[in-house]
Amino acid sequence: MHKNLEREVEMVGDSRAAPHREVPHPEKSLYKNWPLMSSIIAYCVFTLHDTAYSEIFSLWAVSEKKYGGLNFSSKDVGQVLAVSGAGLLLYQIFVYRHVHKYLGSIISSRIAAALSIPLLATYPFMTHLSGTKLGLAIYFAAVIKGAFATTILTGTCILQNSAVSQNQRGAANGISTTAMSLFKAIAPAGAGVLFSWAQKRQHAAFFPGDQMIFLILNLVEVIGLVLTFKPFLAVPKQYDFK
Repeated sequence: MHKNLEREVEMVGDSRAAPHREVPHPEKSLYKNWPLMSSIIAYCVFTLHDTAYSEIFSLWAVSEKKYGGLNFSSKDVGQVLAVSGAGLLLYQIFVYRHVHKYLGSIISSRIAAALSIPLLATYPFMTHLSGTKLGLAIYFAAVIKGAFATTILTGTCILQNSAVSQNQRGAANGISTTAMSLFKAIAPAGAGVLFSWAQKRQHAAFFPGDQMIFLILNLVEVIGLVLTFKPFLAVPKQYDFK
């Protein structure tokens, strides 16, 4: 960057000595930039999943055992979320940069999404645990799930910024944030309706109660995972595949 700055200073000096006409370079429409739009679509799907998970987790944890929940108190749920947040902070500061360095945005997002699926599938079976075993299982799962979500969302954000030139990043992030906000608005309402519906089918033969909740969450995660592969995800030519 220092070399680029020196080059720009030299160009400014040259322009003062010998004025020249600037040739405008028309920018490609952001809506026609498929690498950008495809990464935004994947980002929105993963945002929908993560927001819905956050809504469902608390409702599920405080539900009684007979309804497929963990029978936690509000204090217990708060402690799980606090530990998860602390673990996420440490992951972002000390671990993620190494993950991104060796795997890159796309591969790390795919691995995190793929591993999130079996992790979520274990949640309904935690209702059979109690005491220390339940505590260790839910704390571990919450921390790991948060780390996976951060890996995915950060990776897709990096892809969005890599898909546009520097002077278009503000507009690109504006489009991304608007789309993401729409999905974040839909997710809590949809998750609440889904949870209420699942509570009424505790004795269903096909994925009863809480099992259906996490099955649907996993289906959304699978859709997001598929969107990280070609032809759904386009990678800018100047961007490293990693």
